[in-house]
Amino acid sequence: MSKKLFALVLSLCMVMTMLLAGCTSQNGDTSKPPEESKAGGESAAPAESTAPTADGAVYYLNFKPEQDQDWKDLAAAYTAETGVPVTVVTAASGQYETTLMAEMGKSEAPTLFQVNGPVGLNNWKDYCYDLTGSKVLGELTSEDFALKSGDEVAGIGYVIETYGLIVNTKLLEKAGYTTADIQSFADLKKVADDIQARKDELGVKGAFTSAGMDGSSDWRFKTHLANLPIYFEYQADGIGSTEAIKGDFLDNYRQIWDLYITDGTCAGADLSAKTGDDAVAEFVNGEAVFYQNGTWAYGDVKSLGDDSLAMIPLYVGAGDEAKQGLCTGTENYWCVNKNADEADIQATLDFLYWCVTSDEGTSSMASDMGFVIPFKSAKESENLFVKQDAELTAAGKTPVSWNFTTMPSEEWKNGVGSALTAYAADPTDGNWEAVKTAFVDGWATEYQLANG
Repeated sequence: MSKKLFALVLSLCMVMTMLLAGCTSQNGDTSKPPEESKAGGESAAPAESTAPTADGAVYYLNFKPEQDQDWKDLAAAYTAETGVPVTVVTAASGQYETTLMAEMGKSEAPTLFQVNGPVGLNNWKDYCYDLTGSKVLGELTSEDFALKSGDEVAGIGYVIETYGLIVNTKLLEKAGYTTADIQSFADLKKVADDIQARKDELGVKGAFTSAGMDGSSDWRFKTHLANLPIYFEYQADGIGSTEAIKGDFLDNYRQIWDLYITDGTCAGADLSAKTGDDAVAEFVNGEAVFYQNGTWAYGDVKSLGDDSLAMIPLYVGAGDEAKQGLCTGTENYWCVNKNADEADIQATLDFLYWCVTSDEGTSSMASDMGFVIPFKSAKESENLFVKQDAELTAAGKTPVSWNFTTMPSEEWKNGVGSALTAYAADPTDGNWEAVKTAFVDGWATEYQLANG
């Protein structure tokens, strides 16, 4: 071979080598740790495409059954755009912790899961990838939504939600009232008692939907309703958590629970078998005027029309009721499994960033899921109850914070739930003492077990 020909071949080989090196660089070297998560500081404005650069796959163990299909649809859209596989598995209502424990023991464990706050984090902090400096963390509107474990960011709050009493305003008006007539517990009891007394005349089965204590529904009362006596005790004592709840506002808890029992669609003895679906059906079918639930339930009831719906505060006869707003907060924190493959960690971080910055992701979370998300690219939710919460806050009402994230354990909730169910079947003073024991003594016991 001539020297000129040899030089030409050598040059071509060098060019091909450079081209191949460039392709490898663009496709990413998956043997390296995920650099994105340590990228520090505020993220730049998202480009037209937020498609990932990582290989790998995502497995999201979803906490919210009501958004199961929405997450699966969003995952499918992401896969269609990027080619990255995203699997969504949704735990049954009330079974998330049990499901998470089972799934984390598998070889193909979730890469993305959630905890409900500091107490839940205690169980899973050793599995949480440090999100410090990640692009998705940089999209938060406030560091208050970053859940920390020491100096590390273990989780990110991804949705702000609200609950209270959902009202069928048309039925309320048929009974001769409007939501303006209900500004306190005394007002609520007066209206509910009147509706219950006239239920046959009004064509309803009760003022309130059944307060079901089946596992698909009991969280509304052993957790969400139980937040109220905790909130008012914390407010009175100027604290944000405690190792020993005193139960100073349990009489208020009892009187709202009594109202649900006496003015509901069924006898208290039947509540143990009543489900969340029963409550939804009763409300949508016009069999009850009031339904305790949150913004996440809007999709279940919106068929009645926004002009027939409202959400009012959960009054229990405590605090300054004239200034009380809806219960607003979060118990939904995304955590990335640090034990996953590095490529899967990166794929999960990319997926989260896309969810909170892309038009498709933010639109789905706002419109399909009805979420208010604490990220810079968030879209306004079309959820009526979200809008009403904002209106009440703008009018000077004080939102009731979510303090149930400080409840010491799931076992504590179950103890309170069992006692509430027994009391509903036989509402005696003795059975209420059992509720108080589960609430107060159970708290101290479970706190010590959890914290040593």
